[in-house]
Amino acid sequence: MNQPNDLRSTLEPFLAACAAAIGAPHVLTDPHDTAPYLTDWRRRYQGAARAVLCPATTDEVAALVKLAVEHRVAIVPQGGNTGLAGGATPDTGGREAVLSLRRLNRVREIDPHNNTITVEAGVILADVQARAADAGRLFPLSLAAEGSCTIGGNLATNAGGTGVLRYGTTRELCLGVEVVTPQGDVWDGLRGLRKDNTGYDLRDLYIGAEGTLGIITAAVMKLHPQPAARVTALAALGSAHAALDFLSLAQRFAGPLLTGFELMSDFCLQLVGRHFPQLRYPFDGRHAQIVLLELSDSESEEHARALFERLMETALEAGLVADAVVAESLAQSQAFWNLREHIPLAQAQEGLNVKHDIGVPISRIGHFIEETDAAIAAAVPGARMVTFGHLGDGNLHYNVQAPEGGDAKAFLAENESTLNRIVYDSVNRHRGTISAEHGLGQLKIDEAAHYKSAVELQLMRALKQALDPLNLMNPGKVLR
Repeated sequence: MNQPNDLRSTLEPFLAACAAAIGAPHVLTDPHDTAPYLTDWRRRYQGAARAVLCPATTDEVAALVKLAVEHRVAIVPQGGNTGLAGGATPDTGGREAVLSLRRLNRVREIDPHNNTITVEAGVILADVQARAADAGRLFPLSLAAEGSCTIGGNLATNAGGTGVLRYGTTRELCLGVEVVTPQGDVWDGLRGLRKDNTGYDLRDLYIGAEGTLGIITAAVMKLHPQPAARVTALAALGSAHAALDFLSLAQRFAGPLLTGFELMSDFCLQLVGRHFPQLRYPFDGRHAQIVLLELSDSESEEHARALFERLMETALEAGLVADAVVAESLAQSQAFWNLREHIPLAQAQEGLNVKHDIGVPISRIGHFIEETDAAIAAAVPGARMVTFGHLGDGNLHYNVQAPEGGDAKAFLAENESTLNRIVYDSVNRHRGTISAEHGLGQLKIDEAAHYKSAVELQLMRALKQALDPLNLMNPGKVLR
């Protein structure tokens, strides 16, 4: 995006100093070069920037932040630019600088005995998984964008994914971080410790803060033993309430071996079948809800299959499950996961929609779906619900598709604010959250302010003011 000449003229001292610090080829100002960094993943936000800065080391990040302080330039940290809430997109004023961390892409250390891997912020998530596997270990964070998202972005948004039930969120997978503060100092918190009671837990301040308190440049992440076997199954159920009862039964049978428990409504799989017919619906009849569950067994595949068979037999006898199929091969297991992973793609093919990344206590999920579905049907007749997500940790992607055959763009323009209010009011009544794993970014900043208490907002603002008094770290995100 071209910038006015008068603005450009005020940039020269800052840009020249940045070029001296990291090399002119890594200070991008040409619109063709900066364009990929200025639009968010969903193409909902289009920003402008003074420059895109591409440092290669933590010291270079620190030098750039010090220059930003000197010249009063706001910094927008960015990893793989796969976020879904606009948290890594600059505003439209052209006075901010995007700081891309993609060149900080080294794996610094793997410690098999400590079960840790130390990686820089720009390492792609799939590469962390691969390096862990090379060392005979498992890095369990897994999500749809793992081939392009970075570990720094995962930490900045406290990403969840499909393994939270067993392994926790990104926060729970992180032992220590290295951070460049808003003053350009470097805090070396890269401690691979499970226990450290020596004061405030500064690490947790930065995880999930979306770059508003400082810039994470590296982290020590937990590794786990590779499972001896993974076994995947699909189960068909009559309702979300039955799925909750099935979850309790599965946890009783499998305990920590249960690593995945994903809920998909029938309409989700209808959309997948419509737009990706090569992905076959696994059951003969239609069922209100489908659960994808996975066991990771440290003993053997035979042990996992025997456990699965006992679980399914008990669930069928109890009437919780109407039908079930266990994957007989890795290919079939991947086919089951493909059904789940293609839901967002199928929804995008179907047309514009209103997305919600909400979380409620697991016990309330059935009631939340029933009550909120009814409220939406009354307010917007014909709206189609695309409900899927991580039932095991209470996180639902509760999305609303326009009525079939209607004008989707007009549907959004006329109903998005109404639908958001219905959904978020319902979430609030059930003591939930309006953002379970995508963060607030700029998308939900006003909604968060509406539902958080005055005390909570004041505490957040006090932290922001104390750590970033000049408001140069990703302004306009998380807090106004």
